[in-house]
Amino acid sequence: MVKAIYPGSFDPVTRGHLDLIQRALPLFDHLTVAVAINRQKTATFTPEERVEMLREVMPKDPRLSVTTFGGLVVDFCREQGISAILRGVRTVSDFEFEYQMALTNRQMRPEIESVFVMPSAEYSYVSSSLIKDIVKNGGTVAHFLPPMVEQRLRARLCQKL
Repeated sequence: MVKAIYPGSFDPVTRGHLDLIQRALPLFDHLTVAVAINRQKTATFTPEERVEMLREVMPKDPRLSVTTFGGLVVDFCREQGISAILRGVRTVSDFEFEYQMALTNRQMRPEIESVFVMPSAEYSYVSSSLIKDIVKNGGTVAHFLPPMVEQRLRARLCQKL
């Protein structure tokens, strides 16, 4: 059984994230979508809120699960018996960063493989940071976010303004 992890901040989860999850399902027996807890970054949503949103918008499939993790992803993989790390690569700069991370992870845990998946073209430029900037400035993001996520993001960011 090939188990993979898709780690990320998912702050918030976008249609690009969901596209990658859907496209990765045929590649693995089980995919864990893991919300990274990084105390050094200021997130818009708590880890619990991000998990809740992911569960609400992800496809209903027994091969999918959602959790949180802190620390090194390779350590979490070892603890959970996960052998692959799924990463989306949108741009050349994404590739450079992910390539460096994959080689570092391989050095620490050679049994864990990194798998890069390119997004669908319509999501190749989408990032959570960009979407938050659009919302803060009153723009439309319906193409980038599921409706429930958009509602929560607008409510959260309007509170902060």
